[in-house]
Amino acid sequence: MARTIQSLERAAAMLRLLAGGERRLGLSDVASALGLAKGTAHGILRTLQQEGFVEQDPASGRYQLGAELLRLGNSYLDVHELRARALLWADDLARSSGESVYLGVLHQQGVLIVHHVFRPDDSRQVLEVGAMQPLHSTALGKVLCAYDPVAHSQLLEAEREPFTASTVTSLPDLEGVLDLTRARGWAADVEETWEGVASVAAPIHDRHRMPVGAVGITGAVERVCEDGELRAQLVAAVRDCARAVSRDLGAGRF
Repeated sequence: MARTIQSLERAAAMLRLLAGGERRLGLSDVASALGLAKGTAHGILRTLQQEGFVEQDPASGRYQLGAELLRLGNSYLDVHELRARALLWADDLARSSGESVYLGVLHQQGVLIVHHVFRPDDSRQVLEVGAMQPLHSTALGKVLCAYDPVAHSQLLEAEREPFTASTVTSLPDLEGVLDLTRARGWAADVEETWEGVASVAAPIHDRHRMPVGAVGITGAVERVCEDGELRAQLVAAVRDCARAVSRDLGAGRF
């Protein structure tokens, strides 16, 4: 049996560690979790950082996954496979929620809609596959920015237009929204992009536990919300759908 290279095994273990659990980890956290000396862990992290696989937050000194790793992951999983895996689950979500379902991926500083299931009623609706949504105000966009380092970088560069009085545009406030999104595992848009419309979305991960897209529902505020809050059963349904698609992509349980 061929011998393995210990440094590569450790680097892979670090990437898996950063992909799960808390969003950012300090050097001591990484070293302790993997049973490594701090010097050893620091050397591997620096190498990964130089190659773009890991990024270090300049303020806290903590580490997170880098954009290069996501780019490689996206080359493995194309949009067509993501859409194919999500078809059945998106249909089920539309039936159970009674709302429109959207599947989105990062594209050119926005969210590209790659699949759209109509609300299951007799109302007149327009297919929005191929449409673009903003990163900073939509539930799909917030999910991508919270879990995808590339999307987060693009959020910093993109114009953050105030579509309604509820749109969050300041970077510090948006970072707080993204922290909340990561903490609870889903994002909301209550009249931040369109008046009278609310959305909820959750992330989809591949077998490497990398974020590859987001799925969500959109509908009238009076149906999606209750007493100013998103209906808990709808949030649960969206998260279940995202987990199901992730499992089909090999991500395992979240």
